[in-house]
Amino acid sequence: MGKFTSLAIADPQELIFGKAPRPVECGHGVRLGAGEVVPEINYTLPPMQVTPDTLPEALDQFSQMARSCLQRSVELQAPAVVLEFEHVFEFTENPGWGRAVTEKTREIMEEFRDRDGIRSALRVTVADIRDRVRPPKRRSGEELDNMLQSFELCGRGGADMLAIESTGGKEVSDRAMPEGDLAGCLFGVGYLGGRDMEFLWDNIVRIARETKTIASGDTDCAHANTAMRLSNMNYLPHVLAAVMRAVGAARSIVAYERGAVGPSKDCAYEGPVMKAIAGVPISMEGKTSACAHSSHMGNIAGAAADLWSNESVQNVRLLSGFAPEVFSEMLIYDCRLMNQAIKEGRQMLLRDLLVRSDIYRNPQALMLAPDVCVELGQAIVSQKTHYQRARAAALIACEVMRRHNGPGKLSLPARELQWLDRIQAELEALPEDEEKFAAQTAREYSELFEPQSYGL
Repeated sequence: MGKFTSLAIADPQELIFGKAPRPVECGHGVRLGAGEVVPEINYTLPPMQVTPDTLPEALDQFSQMARSCLQRSVELQAPAVVLEFEHVFEFTENPGWGRAVTEKTREIMEEFRDRDGIRSALRVTVADIRDRVRPPKRRSGEELDNMLQSFELCGRGGADMLAIESTGGKEVSDRAMPEGDLAGCLFGVGYLGGRDMEFLWDNIVRIARETKTIASGDTDCAHANTAMRLSNMNYLPHVLAAVMRAVGAARSIVAYERGAVGPSKDCAYEGPVMKAIAGVPISMEGKTSACAHSSHMGNIAGAAADLWSNESVQNVRLLSGFAPEVFSEMLIYDCRLMNQAIKEGRQMLLRDLLVRSDIYRNPQALMLAPDVCVELGQAIVSQKTHYQRARAAALIACEVMRRHNGPGKLSLPARELQWLDRIQAELEALPEDEEKFAAQTAREYSELFEPQSYGL
């Protein structure tokens, strides 16, 4: 497709839940971004090792989860639902295992469609297993072969949407972020991560076309969500985590430039920026993702959602049932409220309440405000290279935090302001030329990555 140079949504008032300029239809009549918000239940196994001996148990668990989530959806009269399972590493290492889960899930979905008429779709997220060995081999080797085969087999086995949480550049960002090295962060996430996204999504899009499935989207979970979780544990400043979210948006947009059509992955909190740039429907997670991690974005994350998700919840017993079906109910009620607001023409009121309830609680929440997402999107499309885009987004994030800081607004403490000063100064001191930047930064991290893994 080439690089985006303009925004699909330039007016923040148009960045709202349930509506996307480029809707996606998939599965059994599920339309995303076409006027309703659809629950996406994301579930996984309880703690267990998946081996040839335990594979039958794992398959049975996934069947139970799919069946219970669909049954709860029918009982609560949900008009549509998306099921998602993320591969445990063993499924991607053994592509036939992931296909077996996919086929069984599809069979159960068709049973519920025929009997109960529920519209449903299946998203399968293949694991990025290339990062297990450092430095990783990104463009060759057994891990890549297994990943690509997993995409193909799951596509042929009944998946409607293919996705991944890719990790390109993580070998660098894992060191750069704790050290507060902004050059290293931009190099790992923007420069290396962007190049890896090109390679990986060219392959995913090709496989999706061959298997007649949808190349949906990616997430900067490996970098920005890592920063988010580290900041929640007070290992990183929150302003740095906010900047990393903006940088992650510059990386994640590459999937759509290579042919992905959405919806984005639920854990891509940068999703509203993707929607502003590419016009694709997005999946978001907020308060119901507390089963997997804490965040400061429990309400504002829903402001522009087309799918409303929960992150990955384990199949463990609660008083009212197993966790996946319980979280299905939570999501269904949230979506019911948003869809009722759409029907009554009050979606702007609800959206603005979701935004205002979170926006000034934490700088990371501020990055999800509709006007900020449009501003970040504009900064990204105004630049040409992966590095320039990442740097531009990071600088805008700094400017936004300064503009919104003050009484009754963000109220950043002194330590966070000191970090903001440092971050902005380092960003401004970096060269604008990508080749010059890459040459000087690569030397600092040369032992951590293989240049040929990024086409260098």
